[in-house]
Amino acid sequence: MLRTSAEPLTTAYDLAMFDLDGVVYVGEHAVAGAPAAIGSARRTGMHIAFVTNSAARPPEVVAAHLTALGVDAAPADVVTSAQAAAHLIRERFGRGARIFLVGGPGLDEALRAEGLAPVTETAADPVAVATGYGPDLPWRQIMQGAVLINGGLPWVASNSDLTIPTSFGIGPGHGVLVRMLTDFTGVVPTVAGKPERALLDETVRRVGGQRPLMIGDRLDTDIEGAHNAGLDSLLVLTGVTGLPELVSADPQHRPTYLAPDLAGLLAAHQAPKMTAGGGHTLGGWHGFVVESGLRVEGEGSPADWWRVVATTAWDHRDRTGVVPSVTHVVPPSGSGHLGR
Repeated sequence: MLRTSAEPLTTAYDLAMFDLDGVVYVGEHAVAGAPAAIGSARRTGMHIAFVTNSAARPPEVVAAHLTALGVDAAPADVVTSAQAAAHLIRERFGRGARIFLVGGPGLDEALRAEGLAPVTETAADPVAVATGYGPDLPWRQIMQGAVLINGGLPWVASNSDLTIPTSFGIGPGHGVLVRMLTDFTGVVPTVAGKPERALLDETVRRVGGQRPLMIGDRLDTDIEGAHNAGLDSLLVLTGVTGLPELVSADPQHRPTYLAPDLAGLLAAHQAPKMTAGGGHTLGGWHGFVVESGLRVEGEGSPADWWRVVATTAWDHRDRTGVVPSVTHVVPPSGSGHLGR
């Protein structure tokens, strides 16, 4: 269930770990209000990190993209799944180890930064295989990596995301390659990216902070990743999570806090309270379930509406095993893109 923070999250936590797509930007444009909210968080003294499952772009490229969108970002603020994968490999095999590379420039650079030696020929006698997204990967390189994995070499994958946003639509992500290689070899890789904890551990190691907060828009990567790493999380509704996904969230997909957008990072949070009739109330809103259908009555802020909806639905599911229908609930205006 959602939790209460009597103070703004910017003071309750000292490290803000931002997912990128759907949180900071959508496509080529910054999410409305995101640059200002991130700037305000930085001015409070929070450590700021931009955490991405993408292994295709080096941190310098990601930071330049963020800067062009009006977000204050340096390469050291960016932590990628490629860096987390490279760190895992270096810890296991040591500096100088030859690693067969099936990935793009981001993974190549991350391996070299850890003192590893990426190779693309099996004759180089690699000790492990590292895979990551690369739109220009030749099939021969993929095939050689598959043969090495099938022959027993350890395999570390940067992430297992099945989709990736592109300028021409949603395309197959690295997770599709991971599935194909697993089907061929029968081997399940060590995965560095969310929802596994390695990427978030790497972020804390690189950026610092004693009280980290993960901020994301995806339940099955950002929020589950925070759960796996034992961290608190803030879900924002500017990305892929909509009303149906929110009310049906499994316990490991439920955030600590919930807000329509990144303005929620700058605010205190009050969790809804249970009423005598089994519903939940907060800030003028009252949520309850009638004949397996969710209802919300009252008036108040959009943020409190979403919190009442989530808590009422989750409580009903946990008690009855039934996800309530949302046919009769409509987000109030001012709820960001989901309220339009």
